[in-house]
Amino acid sequence: MRSILRAIALVCVTSVLVPLAVTVTILAAFIFLPLPAALPDPRPPEGAQTSRIYDINGDVIGEFREFEVSKPVAPEDIPLVLKQAVIASEDRRFYSHGGVDVQGTLRALVADVRARAAVQGGSTITQQYVKNTYVGGDRSLSRKVREAVLASQLDRQIDKEEILFKYLQQIFLGDGAIGVGAAAETYFNKPVADLNLSEAAMLAGLIPAPSRYEPRGNLLLAERRRQIVLDAMLDEGYITPEQHAEAFAQTLFLVGGETPQTEGVPLTLIQPRPTVETKYPYFTDYVQRYLAARYGDRAVFERGLEIYTTLDSRLQGEAQRAVGATLEGTAPPLEMSLITVEPTTGYVKALVGGRDFRASSVNLALAGEGGGLDRQVGSTFKPFVLATALEQGVSPDKTYSGANGICVTPDYCPQNFGGSSYGRVDLRTATVKSINTVYVQLLADVGLDATFDLAATLGVEPPADRTQLDLTAALGSTGASPLEMASAYGVFAARGERAEPTPIFKVLDREGVVLEDNTAPTRTRVLKESTADTMNDIMRGVFRNTAVGKDIGRPAAGKTGTTSNSKDAWFVGYTPALSTAVWMGYRDEENPLVGIKGRSAGVTGGSFPAETWQDYMRAAVGPIPVTDFTEPAPVVKVVDVARREARRGFSPGGERGTSGTPAGSYVEDLPAPKVAAPATTTTTTAPPPSTTTTTLPDPEGDGGLFGTPGG
Repeated sequence: MRSILRAIALVCVTSVLVPLAVTVTILAAFIFLPLPAALPDPRPPEGAQTSRIYDINGDVIGEFREFEVSKPVAPEDIPLVLKQAVIASEDRRFYSHGGVDVQGTLRALVADVRARAAVQGGSTITQQYVKNTYVGGDRSLSRKVREAVLASQLDRQIDKEEILFKYLQQIFLGDGAIGVGAAAETYFNKPVADLNLSEAAMLAGLIPAPSRYEPRGNLLLAERRRQIVLDAMLDEGYITPEQHAEAFAQTLFLVGGETPQTEGVPLTLIQPRPTVETKYPYFTDYVQRYLAARYGDRAVFERGLEIYTTLDSRLQGEAQRAVGATLEGTAPPLEMSLITVEPTTGYVKALVGGRDFRASSVNLALAGEGGGLDRQVGSTFKPFVLATALEQGVSPDKTYSGANGICVTPDYCPQNFGGSSYGRVDLRTATVKSINTVYVQLLADVGLDATFDLAATLGVEPPADRTQLDLTAALGSTGASPLEMASAYGVFAARGERAEPTPIFKVLDREGVVLEDNTAPTRTRVLKESTADTMNDIMRGVFRNTAVGKDIGRPAAGKTGTTSNSKDAWFVGYTPALSTAVWMGYRDEENPLVGIKGRSAGVTGGSFPAETWQDYMRAAVGPIPVTDFTEPAPVVKVVDVARREARRGFSPGGERGTSGTPAGSYVEDLPAPKVAAPATTTTTTAPPPSTTTTTLPDPEGDGGLFGTPGG
């Protein structure tokens, strides 16, 4: 009766906040839902069902299963400190509510109804146990109603301590571990009864999202969760301030591979991590993270899914071979990552997330989403600035001064790579030669917000706090993942259309019901065709400059990137069929890439990354028919008045504009005045890739097109 009264009260309050039709639906669910005298039989365990992973050809490449890690424990084996950690972090009113926390449920229900979907949590420990044991994880209002009713009933029939014990026995805690007994062995190589305060806090912190917070793959997030749990335990009075401070600083001895060098995380790894061999562990890890974010960890490991992926095993083999060849003769923590995306579909065709998955499960191809850090992208960010300018109507023939150390603001005077200085150069030349000073000026013109908005539409997430951005962003001071970069450059290859990157072709449950189907991927136009065509035309020239000699014998475009002090080196390149990003650096450190394989100079994007890209892409595109990029439409040349008047003996005029035709410039569509100066052409068009163009004399006489290439 108490549960029915609580339900009626809940509906009454909800009816004030949500549409009447929805309220009637919820009320009907309560009225017609049978209340059995006894709880229903538990759902059959799904853990016996192995989820299989297939490549694009239908060959099995791996499995997701529970492994043999479900370890029975007795109630007296579970230490009080673990119970307190779980209650403090998951359900602080566990001992006082009747199985359903009305306040939390109401808050979550209102949010769900308003969104017409299940968007907010509010479940108690009892409800979580009921969901896992009786009703399943269907994300619907009717399931939540049934879950609440059964939780209230369970609370009347079973002691609180028994509910908590049953919950701790069956909760999924990542890495295939079902229950706290298995998790204690999996992560700390000890019985659950021997867990200390700090270890208990880390296990409790895994509960909301085990894949996201798993400490071996997501160390910084796991540590933050551990701290949050300790704070909650202090707030609830379970531990003293002295215990809190001691646990905060306590070293964790975690089962794993190589000890990560992450400042501020008290962690030591004590033995090799037991792993399950798959053909392609980093790609399989990507699939697991992708599916867990959509369906939950238990579904991935227990529901017997049939997972058809986009992986091309031929390309994957070539990727692993090329990366292995580059890293041969080097030692950890030097790393390299490579990822390939099909531009027109978004299918991830190959992924190498690091040197050795057994040593480190941090997936560097996913950067922050893979447990690592987003890496500064260097000059591979410049195409986003250029694309923003083109979208605003700026001509690729617009010129800027390429002088070294030019002060764009009173406080910022950027340097060119190697200290090289140039005369006035157009945006084509500035791109293929990667001239830093030109791109900082261009970013100042087109705007930081506009540039990062465009980068976001291409798939590169901007920093959460844009107030911290400045003009150094033109040189790639912000971070991204290889996946984001390969996908973003793929938009250029696809002539301005973007397909969301995915490792999944199709997913079926064990009954054959289709859970996800990407066989007909959706593409969204995010750039004008003319912008993409011009980008492709310009970026083909990189193979004649900063990546000279790294072409693959067919039409291709790309960009090198090298960060300050050679800490990160990139090459992102593409053909109309495949877009591939290669990153090189140190996994957890920011040491400069110097002295690698006997090279005294620092690694640049045009060296090892471009060489690896070339080695891989030659093999990858071998069986694919040769296709060319679409030639860009003719463009109207914007003439820089300052440069023209300077040539004719007049003083410069005008200031740089902010977009389109800049101040002090005009579109030259009339015959040139008859003055004693070199004749100029009224309009020019972008030359086809196979042609050459005659450049105007360099007014500053510093080498024109033949200076030292940029990053």
